[in-house]
Amino acid sequence: MTTARAVMVTPAPPRTVTYAYGTAPRQRLDAYWRPSAAQGSTAQGARQTGKRPGVLLLHGGYWLGGDKSSWKYFARRLTNEGFAVFAANYRLAGTAAWPAQRDDAEAALDYVKRNAARWNVDPDRIAVIGSSAGGLLATQLGAYGQGAQRVRGVVALSPVNTPYLAYQTGAETTATPGQRKLRRAVVTLLGCRPVTGNSTCWTKVDDATAATHASSGDAPMLIMHGTTEFVPRTQSTGLAGALNRAGVPATVVAVPGSMHGPALMQDPSVYPRILSFLKARTR
Repeated sequence: MTTARAVMVTPAPPRTVTYAYGTAPRQRLDAYWRPSAAQGSTAQGARQTGKRPGVLLLHGGYWLGGDKSSWKYFARRLTNEGFAVFAANYRLAGTAAWPAQRDDAEAALDYVKRNAARWNVDPDRIAVIGSSAGGLLATQLGAYGQGAQRVRGVVALSPVNTPYLAYQTGAETTATPGQRKLRRAVVTLLGCRPVTGNSTCWTKVDDATAATHASSGDAPMLIMHGTTEFVPRTQSTGLAGALNRAGVPATVVAVPGSMHGPALMQDPSVYPRILSFLKARTR
């Protein structure tokens, strides 16, 4: 009698190397890539050009903590789809006030583009994904200046796109512990308290608000929030509306539940939607 046994083949981990994109200790990024661009269900563009698309990942943590290593398993998953993936740390608000975090996100992206040949990446086909505090940095990369010249698309999971709204919400009697912490984090991020008469701080508030920079030259965006999470979708509706009025595709998706940031991918519809967006934007 002959029997058959199913064998599960687990892909070998991608190559992973940490690089310094600046001189500060936090200015580091992890690169994940596979030796061949023709790996898994590689994006169409990689088959045509021999170069693969890239994705830059920016972690959350109230701008006060967090680490690039939190993206490790997600990064590996994307390499199976033919992407090279880069997860970056950035200077935290406790040691460097805004716009240091946006500056670091730009510097990390520039480093990847300058060294794209090292990972066989097409520097003109890079998207960015950010979560929570890192979601603001991702949308800023897509909207600050001519964002579409910088990245092909933006995915933001529970982004804090309107810091002043977070500051206000954290003062309400119904605020959750997370919302109160986020209010304090906004003050640390800005290095000031946005109160009447503090014009310098209000300038920072405007600059840190993603919608302030919305224009026709921005990158398309896919933004997701949990329906009952502590960073509500109202954080992103102003940005999406401004982008749409400028002719830039931007969608805010409400995911049922209180899941926040990468936890949104526990909903089975979220990862396929992210992957579809990334492939469409980087083909």
